[in-house]
Amino acid sequence: MMRKMKAWRRLFYVAVFEAALIGMGSGHDYREALSKAVMFFEGQRSGFLPQDQRLSWRQNSGLSDGWNYNTDLTGGYYDAGDNVKFGFPMAFTTTMLAWSVLEFGDVMPPNELRNALVAVRWATDYLLKTLSQPDRIFVQVGDPNSDHDCWERPEDMDTARTTYAIDAPNAASDVAGETAAALAASSMAFRSSDPGYSETLLRNAITAFEFADNYRGAYSDHENVKYNACPYYCDFNGYQDELLWGAAWLRRATEDDNFLNYIQSNGKTLGADDTINEFGWDNKHAGLNVLLSKEVIEGNMYSLESYKSSAESFICTVIPESPSSTMEYTPGGLVYRPGGSNLQHVTSIAFLELVYANYLTHTSEAIPCGNVYVSAQTLRQHAKRQVDYILGDNPMGLSYMVGYSNYYPQRIHHRASSLPSIKDHPQFIACKEGSIYYNSTNPNPNVLVGAIVGGPDENDDYLDDRSDFRQSEPTTYINAPFIGVLAYFAANPNFS
Repeated sequence: MMRKMKAWRRLFYVAVFEAALIGMGSGHDYREALSKAVMFFEGQRSGFLPQDQRLSWRQNSGLSDGWNYNTDLTGGYYDAGDNVKFGFPMAFTTTMLAWSVLEFGDVMPPNELRNALVAVRWATDYLLKTLSQPDRIFVQVGDPNSDHDCWERPEDMDTARTTYAIDAPNAASDVAGETAAALAASSMAFRSSDPGYSETLLRNAITAFEFADNYRGAYSDHENVKYNACPYYCDFNGYQDELLWGAAWLRRATEDDNFLNYIQSNGKTLGADDTINEFGWDNKHAGLNVLLSKEVIEGNMYSLESYKSSAESFICTVIPESPSSTMEYTPGGLVYRPGGSNLQHVTSIAFLELVYANYLTHTSEAIPCGNVYVSAQTLRQHAKRQVDYILGDNPMGLSYMVGYSNYYPQRIHHRASSLPSIKDHPQFIACKEGSIYYNSTNPNPNVLVGAIVGGPDENDDYLDDRSDFRQSEPTTYINAPFIGVLAYFAANPNFS
């Protein structure tokens, strides 16, 4: 249970919260927030940057990536505030960007849909490179231990850019399964605008899935990877959910009954019946259940009914009015899970709520949570409260999206943002020379527009401290599902 705030402190927060709401006037500019949330990904780019790079304080980086395998692994995204390319969360980020486009692209402003597809393609171009050699998947570039020992611009990196690969018959079902999901979802996103590229993505998605299924096991159990993927992006949850997740996306992308049969035949042994109410880079269960519910609700595929039941059970644990609600909330109303980087849970849950609400609109159904019935309207209202909290309707009166509103985090845990840009300081800044910038109390010199930080603690407190990475570090997988969420509210700004 969360510890209780003292009465005087609670009254103080209420007063600040009410003052912030009064200052908000008619509400948020979700279209502006959407534009900025997409722009964030340009700040995370690795490789050769294009001429239309909008965050111009970033420059080329990681241009030798793949050198120790004599292959090109330039491109892709840095996962967070460091300079490592972790394949597991990058693939999940890609899946969520593509899913955002698939579910909400038709209501995105055309220029933002284009920018979102550019963000997807920056990732998929890299993921294709990770599958470029037979019976091998590249799972990571960069030694996180040496990287985390430095505070250094990506453009200056002189830490080890070690490439980590898994060769058959060694297993990487988690990374390969998520990569299959990412490429399958992305193939659908590009189907109308670039059918040739779409076919390439789908063909490689099948290759990735075959690797995942043929050689079952977790990539972070491999001796050459374990001490570099862990403790950052270990497969803590097991690889089984990624096999089902990859198969589900291939089923949706191909409509091939072989993938449906795979899900039906392997579901029980791969843990589909487990009650796991989580969704994120390591745990796909809740997302899998929502994704497969589409075929039940819209396609009458009743053999998948158990996934729909699990999806609705998950939703019942989230909605506060539900008698089976188990979700913790801060006093200000934010979904809260212990462990740091809390907003990754908030954005993912809001995304799943809006997707399921879209599915429900095809029927007259509501979700039975005991004696409470949860409608599509209720799901959207709950998601909107979370979105508005992130954008500033909270006890701190603070936008947790950098660059949105006049009051947002100034000292985020992010190397490139906190160090002077190459343009302003062309001289090399070595590993330990960056420490003065890390320890500085000054605001970051480069605004990482659209970055959503880890967020406040269980009492709605946020200190804006660069050293507190659990609160102040942005990640790609916080932003990715939020693209779809913001697209919905940008198209429905007066929803209440």
